[in-house]
Amino acid sequence: MKRIRRYLVTGILVWAPLAVTFVLLKIAVGFMDRTLGWLPQKFQPGILLQQLFGTENPIHIPGLGVILALLVLLLTGVLAANFVGRAFVGGWESLMDRIPVVRAIYSAAKNFAEIVFSDSSQSFKKVLLIEYPRRGLYSLAFQTSSELGEVQGRTGEDVVCCFVPTTPNPTSGLILVVPTRDITELDMEVDEALKMIISLGVVVPTWKAAQTGELPLKMPDE
Repeated sequence: MKRIRRYLVTGILVWAPLAVTFVLLKIAVGFMDRTLGWLPQKFQPGILLQQLFGTENPIHIPGLGVILALLVLLLTGVLAANFVGRAFVGGWESLMDRIPVVRAIYSAAKNFAEIVFSDSSQSFKKVLLIEYPRRGLYSLAFQTSSELGEVQGRTGEDVVCCFVPTTPNPTSGLILVVPTRDITELDMEVDEALKMIISLGVVVPTWKAAQTGELPLKMPDE
């Protein structure tokens, strides 16, 4: 029975990630395929293919919406990068800031997108280990900011703002301001840390330290 259970668990571990990946991709592709509806009917790929091949019904090819969505994003980025585009985006953001409820939602979404996708930002680029919720207990955290202005001035210390995510949902958590002397920077990548958090600590990233002798504890034999 133990062997059968082990085989079943192994099968689940093989198929579950594939199933989740397939479902999420199918949802994403289906959502982006709906963007084809933005085009005038005579310019929609399904109608053009129907006219080209002389079929009775429009021909639907999954994934064409992905190409359209990428083209829209690319074109938007090109337009927003020039002077006219920046002026338009600035006017649009000014309009959003004047609408009470929309202002809060738009501002939060914009800030989150800038933090996650901006290459110049140092946010969510480092995985940290801090002692939380008390001394002797450790938590994974992500560095969100190292320039804290008034917070750093009033504490009189070199501090870093850290985001401590909850598990298994890493989108919620706590913001902690931690002195740099109490922070240990880890070698693992952000995506590896997220996998560990989402899996409740079951998926532990492989770490091959070149100088294990400098660590407080000896690494177990591999």
